[in-house]
Amino acid sequence: MVDDAKRLRAAGLIKTGRAVSLSREFPVTPAPNNPTPAIHYMRKGPRDPGGGMSTDYYGISYHGTATTHLDALCHVWDHNGMWNGKDPNEMIQFDGAKYGSVEHWKEGIITRGVLLDVPRHRGTDYVTQETPIHSWELQDICDAQGVQMEPGDALVVYGGREKWNADGNAIWGSDPTQRPGLHTSCLKFIRQSDCCVLVWDMMDHTPNGYDLPWSVHGSIFAYGIGLLDNALLQPLAEACAEEGRWEFMLTINPLRVVGGTGSPVNPVALL
Repeated sequence: MVDDAKRLRAAGLIKTGRAVSLSREFPVTPAPNNPTPAIHYMRKGPRDPGGGMSTDYYGISYHGTATTHLDALCHVWDHNGMWNGKDPNEMIQFDGAKYGSVEHWKEGIITRGVLLDVPRHRGTDYVTQETPIHSWELQDICDAQGVQMEPGDALVVYGGREKWNADGNAIWGSDPTQRPGLHTSCLKFIRQSDCCVLVWDMMDHTPNGYDLPWSVHGSIFAYGIGLLDNALLQPLAEACAEEGRWEFMLTINPLRVVGGTGSPVNPVALL
């Protein structure tokens, strides 16, 4: 879905050159939604004559609700198997995944991004537990913003996570059984939009109300799309509102980890 023509189409959306990072900071601080914080060790030493140098070590368990990361197609599955029906017992090995792993995106995902600003559409600060985002609402937002999805786009859904956290609520993601986010019905819009990746700050609404191991995350093995979890979307929502447009070029560049189930990323939107 993302070929040379699609990348050229995305590049043509750059009008002001404004760059917006969608990444959260490296999560080294323990928190209710970050029970296994990342590790950052520093080392400083001399370099004769009279100089010096610093080096460091990074360690991270990035899946979860604290790190901005890209899920590869081998990350989750259901009773029918992984993407394309592959058997996880065969494909997931100690030395890495043998199918659908992140190194297949080594050229990055560079495409047209479309931001759907749910709080702005609703006239609220953030999505609540009682009012999850539904499939029909995503289409309504497209119509209201005057933008439509095209095959191979990045679907970017802003739920207002930072404002949720700042308003005295429990840190988003600290209770996996009670989370505001995208309702299972959003799978319909995701499929119909033919997007290549879903970028979101609030992820699957829980409880999902269905007997499913994965609701919207199931689009990985059902539709073969990447999921970019825990994106920092408030700065992008503000930039899009200021410029009065909701489409842009998006670059996502995962680490080239052979057999990896995903990668931390620093996505950048160019307006």
